[in-house]
Amino acid sequence: MYEPELETIRPEALQKLQLDRLKKMARYAADNVPMYGKRFKEKGVDADSIRSLEDVAKLPFTVKTDLRDHYPYGILAVPLEKVVRLHASSGTTGKPTVVTYTRNDLETWVRMMARTYGAANVTPTEIVQNAYGYGLFTGGLGFHYGAERIGAVVIPAAAGNTKRQLMLMKDMKTTILACTPSYAMYIGEEAVKEGMDPKKDLHLRVGLFGAEPWSEEARKRIQDTFGLRAHDCYGMSELYGPGVAVECEHQRGLHIWGDEFLPEIVDTETLQPLPPGQKGELVITMLTREAMPLIRYRTRDLATLEYEECECGRWHPRIMRIKGRSDDMLIIGGVNVFPSQVEHVLMNMPEMGDQYQIIVKRDLLDHLSVKAEVAPNFKHHDKAQMSRLKSDVEKELTAVLTVRAKVELLPPESLPRSEGKAKRVIDLRKEEKK
Repeated sequence: MYEPELETIRPEALQKLQLDRLKKMARYAADNVPMYGKRFKEKGVDADSIRSLEDVAKLPFTVKTDLRDHYPYGILAVPLEKVVRLHASSGTTGKPTVVTYTRNDLETWVRMMARTYGAANVTPTEIVQNAYGYGLFTGGLGFHYGAERIGAVVIPAAAGNTKRQLMLMKDMKTTILACTPSYAMYIGEEAVKEGMDPKKDLHLRVGLFGAEPWSEEARKRIQDTFGLRAHDCYGMSELYGPGVAVECEHQRGLHIWGDEFLPEIVDTETLQPLPPGQKGELVITMLTREAMPLIRYRTRDLATLEYEECECGRWHPRIMRIKGRSDDMLIIGGVNVFPSQVEHVLMNMPEMGDQYQIIVKRDLLDHLSVKAEVAPNFKHHDKAQMSRLKSDVEKELTAVLTVRAKVELLPPESLPRSEGKAKRVIDLRKEEKK
């Protein structure tokens, strides 16, 4: 553990710390961010309204469009001269989402990233190959500075140039891989094409994977390919970046650092708080952020929270695996479909490869189709076998999704690869609206 005293803080002490910080944050946000000052007045609440952690429900929500509506510095709580870094989203759907950091914010972020490595049992003796993107995206620098903080050797490989990644991995004897899960699968595929046996020729021990949803079945494939232990990592640019939560070595939910974040689960329809164990939308309040405090930020991620002690000795709340995002949900003929459900089916079938695409279009009615590659060792030239497998996949998808999906099986290496976040869903209905 990087900070044993804080990481093993008992529930009573943690809740006391959270309440104290929540009161201070409510006052700080209202006094320094005009948007919050206005919204607090509209709801008739202030810091004195907070007498228990449950009272967080009295405060207004914040959503991603708030950041875009106040672009670029409208949610800044400090003078611009106190800002030492900014990151931003790609802005593919309009203005980018800008996030700002004071020097104290960066120190908090680095500490959380150091905890992330510690929770995954990464030691100062490791060689960390960081294959997340550097730049405005938070992933690269977050994982970089966290690894340096614990004293590990960092290879700032960045995303892309996969052949060079493999050369570095082999020659430098990389032990820790940090990247998106889809890129990890691509690296494994390329290693086999280069004639490598990833388990024998590489030295990977732990993988830190995040920045996109992935399933337990995808985890198993990555672990089987490399012989490493794959850890789910959670974060988002609005909440510093990566480092918000991570799985420990027991891989039973992601520990969210409760001294820095107050998590809630709310009903997706009523937005009312739900008790532990019930599935809903994850909402997070930042407790110490200086530059850009966010109150009750709606992440759109669907999950459950558990509060029992973990075998690792941490009592911090655990986010059970993210099921998907409410804004990633596809409505097909009135039925809710999540991309993770499709991945669950495909990755459970050994005849199927790692790459797939979901395509949705409308022709009077909504139509769902899935293009998926077969495994490299599957006899894709055998029409009878391909026909049988196609039928099996369609039956499994129909059983899980409760809507019919048309399946197109493809030979290996037919679909485009990504050296970052994979584009799994193409919703042509959005194009039709334009």
